[in-house]
Amino acid sequence: MRIGELARRTGVSERSLRYYEQQGLLLARRTQGGHREYPEMAVDRVVHIQELFAAGLNSRTIYKILPCMRDSDGGPSETATPLLVEELTSERERIDRMISDLLRSREVLDEVIAGATGQPATGQPATERSATERPAAA
Repeated sequence: MRIGELARRTGVSERSLRYYEQQGLLLARRTQGGHREYPEMAVDRVVHIQELFAAGLNSRTIYKILPCMRDSDGGPSETATPLLVEELTSERERIDRMISDLLRSREVLDEVIAGATGQPATGQPATERSATERPAAA
């Protein structure tokens, strides 16, 4: 498939797909006219790449991880090294710390909102409180 079709099917811009290729994350063969052609499996690969970027990983780490991801048969990769597993475990711990920090920040904001509105802190954003829990408009 051509780059435009891959972009359409994955929701990823052509520019991003070219970047993935430049970083060695995605492979395309070239036609005689110089157009990129991707195999059907490129759709799954782009989805994996997007998931890994969304998890906060950089392209260098993704490059190392992609060959280790489970195949469509669900079997574990034979190329995962102990060092890579250690790096991924560290990355997961970093994400866990970020989640904890965000939860603490949300609690602080809930307390500030409660103090500003004269309502008790509920542990949920003001937009999620029922109409009866919200302060009356002044």
